Order: sequence, then structure tokens, then C-alpha cells
Amino acid sequence: MLFSFQYLCLAQKQGQEKIDSLLTVLSTVKADTSKINTLDAVCMEKRNISEFAEARKYADEALALSKKIDFKKGTAYSYWIIGLLYYYLSDFQQALDYNQRALMVYKEIGDKLGISEAYMNTGTVYLGQGNYPEALRNCLVALKIKEEIGDKKGAAGLFHNIASIYVRTGDNKIALNYYLKASKANSASGNKIWLSYNLLGIGYINNLMGNYPEAIKNYLEALTIQEKMGDKNGMTGSLSSLGWINTGQGKYSEALKNYFAGLKISEEIGDKDGIANSFNNIGQVYQRQGNLKEALKYETKGLSLALEVEDKEMVKESYQNLAVIDSAMGNFKGAYENHKLYTQIKDSVFNMEKDKKLTSLQMQYDFDKKESLTKAEQEKKDAIALKEVQKQKLVRNGFMGGFAVVLLFAGVFFTQRNKISKGKKHSDELLLNILPSEVAEELKLNGSAAAKQFDDVTVMFTDFKNFTQISEKLSPTELVAEIHTCFKAFDNIITKHNIEKIKTIGDSYMCAGGLPVANNTNATDVVNAALEIQQFMQQHYQQRKNEGKERFEIRIGVHTGPVVAGIVGVKKFAYDIWGDTVNIASRMESSGEAGKVNISGSTYELVKDKFNCVHRGKIEAKNKGQIDMYFVNRSLSGG
Repeated sequence: MLFSFQYLCLAQKQGQEKIDSLLTVLSTVKADTSKINTLDAVCMEKRNISEFAEARKYADEALALSKKIDFKKGTAYSYWIIGLLYYYLSDFQQALDYNQRALMVYKEIGDKLGISEAYMNTGTVYLGQGNYPEALRNCLVALKIKEEIGDKKGAAGLFHNIASIYVRTGDNKIALNYYLKASKANSASGNKIWLSYNLLGIGYINNLMGNYPEAIKNYLEALTIQEKMGDKNGMTGSLSSLGWINTGQGKYSEALKNYFAGLKISEEIGDKDGIANSFNNIGQVYQRQGNLKEALKYETKGLSLALEVEDKEMVKESYQNLAVIDSAMGNFKGAYENHKLYTQIKDSVFNMEKDKKLTSLQMQYDFDKKESLTKAEQEKKDAIALKEVQKQKLVRNGFMGGFAVVLLFAGVFFTQRNKISKGKKHSDELLLNILPSEVAEELKLNGSAAAKQFDDVTVMFTDFKNFTQISEKLSPTELVAEIHTCFKAFDNIITKHNIEKIKTIGDSYMCAGGLPVANNTNATDVVNAALEIQQFMQQHYQQRKNEGKERFEIRIGVHTGPVVAGIVGVKKFAYDIWGDTVNIASRMESSGEAGKVNISGSTYELVKDKFNCVHRGKIEAKNKGQIDMYFVNRSLSGG
């Protein structure tokens, strides 16, 4: 459905009338601060009707005057507005720069609302860049402040932004929860523009779930609001969403009408990111129609703009689309190159480590919020209890009276302590899911955990053979489910053998024995675990083969040596290990063979009496020279 220019013209007229009134006020105001506020108001109205160059002119004038009279709040606000304008123009680096300037000044004057707005905008910019952990970190900081100061409207905007982050990372259930929170808050406050954006998000999730009629209803409702309000940026989003659902249903003519309508608006307002998105979408439709020449033209234009505005998510999508088009046109060399670039950018935009970081950030926010609420509730209840104690002291005498007071206070105290104890238990469980128990205890006791040297640690790496090629044949849901099945099994196996999981890196799994508490059995423990993982993967491979499904083969590498272990970060903790031992263990994996456990000479010397090993000779390892390597077949005891 195309938008109505009638509504758009009406909204623009209303916006211009408001601007004319503000300009009349501007010509009469005498006080400098009043003039600054009016300039800012004109700037925002110009922004609302997408006249960004004009908006910037008034913002610069307000900034110059604020600096002249040393009006710091005005200076910070002007920086904030300019950062917002750069964001709308997809100049993300400048947007970050001006948001940082605004944040510094707001912190200097202690303006919590301004601080939260600067963090919120910074998070939005990082989202545009595809840096999801930083986007979530900034948004959660902003949300915490807004909830502290009671800014419900601002919190609603952040609910939407956080939902958008989770949409990009594929966590649709969490995303929908945040979208619904946002729409409820914006409906209550009458904030129609933001409500329209919430509806787009809800429609997107409905589309993914296959609830197409409801999704179309959400998109059309959003578009109607945006037409009435004259929100051109929002209209491009709605039109793009309608085009997307049309494409999925094979209604290509309708899809192209919506995409070209959105492209026209993006070109009118100079939104390079929106233009690039439209080019990519149009290219995909032409590709599905078999019009490969037009598809190639639009996808190439989309890639060029996506690279210019540094939108990694869109660059990734462009390379993927171009690989498909080149392949269909018989340009297999071009298809290979574009697919390789797509894989590289995909790994840089999102991997399992970033997913872990997102989870940690959300967990930290939830924990801090719960802890804050619990403490506040505790203080309130204790105050009530104390007043009651004082009251009882005045009206009662003697032991029995005093004893009753003690019981009353103890009842309140222990009830609240039990609540806090439950909250603490939950937070401890979350902490132990990220850190080894010994390190977690040290952290809780001292507020920090020192890095430690371990002389003998056995490190294991696993990696799936031909992961990229096979993963392209699976849907995102199937791929994640398969990785989860394997890694869950690995987690159970290493836990049984007293081995510490360190991290996952894409499809690679890393763990180590002999830390955080040193022991003499770590080499045997890790090799036993490696053999169990090998056995699990063989059985799993056969099962999926029988089911006619794509399947992975695994390489496993093990090496023993010294490492340094400790916590990375200040608040968002991650336990990691460093040293040449880690690098050599990685080489053991990459120098191995699918379905085999490959160990180094140093590990072999520690386990040769317990396992049947086959010497492979000295094998060249990248950047490490020649290393003795052995394949482990089985335990000598038959276990």
C-alpha cells in the first residue's frame, strides 16, 4: 500500500506553520537563553520535516551562542541535536563524536536526563553500525538512569531500541517482550510516532512467526500514523516492511511498488542508509523474478552506499545477495569472492562471543536493578520496623514487653533477609554461569580477582570441518539448534571430567583442565573428554545421516603447557587464558583431521601410559615450526 501524499503535505504545512511562529518569536526575544531555546526548537521542527541542512544551521547558531555566554546545558543540548542530525544522515562517526561531547558536558553539570539521552543516542548509533554489544551496553545504562529519574517516555523509547538490538541478534522472544513494553507505554502517553515504530517491530516478529495477516495489520497501522504525523523516516520503514512481507508471499509487483515509494522518500530527505536499504531490497525482488541484470545493478548500488555509511549489517547482506546473483549468472569467481567477503563481515558483526556478551550485559542490568529494588525495599521495611520498635519501647516495660519487640523486629528482619538471600542465590547462580566458582568467590570477597600463572594446563580446541559451507545450507534456526545440541553435549562431558569451559568462538569450542585449581590429572582428564566428544560426534553424525540432514564432522586438538588465567573487563566479567600454550592447542586442532583427536608431544608424554597413541611425526604448524603430533585412538584400559 503506497502512502498518501495528502497526509504528508498537511503535516509539512503544520510543521512549517509552527516554524514560522517560532521564527517570529526568535526575532523578538532579547534574553540569550530564551534565544537559544527558540533556536533549538526551530532546529527540532526542521528535523521533524527532514530539512536537515536548515536544522543544522539553527543548531550551530544555538551552540555558538551557548558557548559565548558559557551556558553549559545549552552547549550540551546543541551537541546532542547535532549528533542526532548526523545519525539521520547516516554519518555514524560524527554522530558518536557529538554524542560524546554532549555526554561530557552533561556529566560535568550533573544533568541526569541529559546523560541518559546521550547514552541512548550513542546506543542507537552503535545499533546502526552493527555493534550490538556496545548498543546494548549504552541503552541499558540509559534505561537505568531513566527509571531512576522516572522518565517513562524516555524508558519507552529505550524499550524499543533494546528490542531492535535483540531483533538483529535473532532473540525474537526477548525482542517482542520489549516491543510490547514500549507500545504499552507509548499508547498510555499518546506518543503516536514512537507507537508507530513499536508497531513496526511487533509486525516484524509476527512476520517471522508466519502470522502474516497480523503483521500486515501492524505495518498498515504504523504507516497510517506516520502519514498523519508527516514522519518521512518512519514511512520509509513501513513501506520497506510491507515490501518485505509482499516479497515473502511472492507478490513481487506490490513489493516493488512499496520499495520504490520508500526509495523516493529516502532520496528526498537524503537518508543514505535508507537509500542503500531500498536498493538492496529492490535487487532481491528482481533476483527472485529472474531479472538478474537489474538485480545486479541495484545490489551493486546498495553495496556502494552501505560501505560509504559503514553499515556492516547492510554490507553483509549486499555481499550475500551479490554472491547469489553472480552464481545465477554463471560468474562463479565473483560469487566465490562475494561469499568470502560475506563470511568475513558476518564473523565481524556477530559471533557467539558477542552473544555471550549481550547475555552478560542484560544479566548485569537485571541483577543491578533487582539488587537496587531489594535494598530499597529492605531499607523501607527496616525503617518501619525500627519505628515500631521505638513505639513499643514507649508503651511497654519489662522483659516480656522487650522480648515481644525483639520478636517483632526479628520477624521483619528475617523475612527481608530471606528475600535478599533468595535474590543473592539467583545472582550467584548467574555469576557461576560465567566464572569458575573459585574466581567468583574471590571476586565477591575482594571486588577483584588477580591473574594467575599455571605451569601445567591442558587446553582443548574443537572446530567443525567445512562449517561455513554446510551452515549456508541450513536455516538460521536449524543452525543455532545444531550448534546448541553439540555444545550442550560438550558442556556436560567436560563438567564430568572437571574441565573448565573458557569460551566459544563461532563454531570453535575452547576448554582447559588444571585451572582455576591446579591438579596433576588435567592431561588425562582432557584427553578422556576429547575421546567422549569424538564418540558423541560420531553417533550424532550417523543419526543425522540416517535422517537425511546436513551434518558436521569435528577436529579436536590438545596441548599442555603454561598459561596465565584471569578476568577480562571491569564490570562485564569474562574468564580467559593467555599464552603460547593456547596458540599451540589451536594449531593442534587446525593441523588435525576430521574425526580425530590430535595431541602434541608435550601432552603425549603425560598420557602415553594411559592411551593408545599413533605418532604422526613432526608436522609443520603455522607460525610454530615442526611439532610432534599424535592421534589418540583409545584408552589402554578400554575405557
